[in-house]
Amino acid sequence: MLIGVPKEIKNHEYRVGLTPAAVKEFVTHGHKVAVQATAGEAIGFSDAMYVEAGAQIIDSAEKIFAEAEMIVKVKEPQPNECKQLSKGQTLYTYLHLAPDPIQTELLVASGATCIAYETVTDDRGGLPLLAPMSEVAGRMSVQAGAHYLEKAHGGSGTLLGGVPGVASGKVVVIGGGVVGINAAKMALGLGADVTILDRSLPRLRQLDDIFNGQVKTVFSTVDALEYYSSKADLVVGAVLIPGAAAPKLLNRDHIAAMKPGSVVVDVAIDQGGCFATSKATTHQDPVYIVDDVVHYCVANMPGGVARTSTMALNNATLPFGLALANKGPKQAMLADQHLLNGLNVHEGKVTYKAVVDALGDQLNLTYVDAREALK
Repeated sequence: MLIGVPKEIKNHEYRVGLTPAAVKEFVTHGHKVAVQATAGEAIGFSDAMYVEAGAQIIDSAEKIFAEAEMIVKVKEPQPNECKQLSKGQTLYTYLHLAPDPIQTELLVASGATCIAYETVTDDRGGLPLLAPMSEVAGRMSVQAGAHYLEKAHGGSGTLLGGVPGVASGKVVVIGGGVVGINAAKMALGLGADVTILDRSLPRLRQLDDIFNGQVKTVFSTVDALEYYSSKADLVVGAVLIPGAAAPKLLNRDHIAAMKPGSVVVDVAIDQGGCFATSKATTHQDPVYIVDDVVHYCVANMPGGVARTSTMALNNATLPFGLALANKGPKQAMLADQHLLNGLNVHEGKVTYKAVVDALGDQLNLTYVDAREALK
């Protein structure tokens, strides 16, 4: 199979679909890999390194999209990339379709087979291809929040760790999943006063054990969200419904009731965001202010630490990518339910129910079971 790796074109996105080490794995298994020139250069992966790994360097993305049987990316394809896909091609990347009608419509029209990293599952009920970026984003959320709490950046001038004689800043994490636990680890490491809200009692018990009581655990209700957000210096939105639009957990009144100069970091922005006042931003222009609250809503947050993120992502995506190439996409998915769960669009059919639930009426979409679509 010919695997194509185009250079990412989203604003300040420096990650790359395959590292040279991953390319070598594909080549060792008898496949060909075409990488767009300078695709990994910004994070230390030179064209020479890709050539040494066995890849062919291609000058234009257009040629890669025209010739490759499987396109491996990081971020969702931009409109001009979607229009270059065709029936018989496989796209393997993050998609986040539920809040994105334009991309969904274009991918349906392309006829391509589109597999979303974020909906591939594992035996433990987890999302193994989303987890590494969730770990990165969770840790970065507190790093970013601490930065924007500085007065010069619009914040209240609060140091999360405090100092002797001055109380620590209060960090509230909404959601106790992979993002939430990593955010809590970072905040606790900085010396902050940390509270995690979640609606799963077993998860709250687990978090209490993990942090040995050093983090407050609270069952998430409307009342609890209202109370704890109003006391917070930093709120991290870390909720996820796999493949679906994120629920709006803090409304405009909740945001208005927060302390002036406090910060919200919406890690769920890829899925539409979990705050009513959230709108996607970029690393170039990462924040804006609503009701005196600083909003950090960068849609590709892990791209800020692109080298670490690329290597972590490739560790997770490589085994599934090799299965797709070795067996062929159809047989690979039919043989592995977890990989099949990643199929969102196939030859004009939407095969992930949460996407149809979110966009069906708007785009006149009908859900088709993934296994039936492949048959």
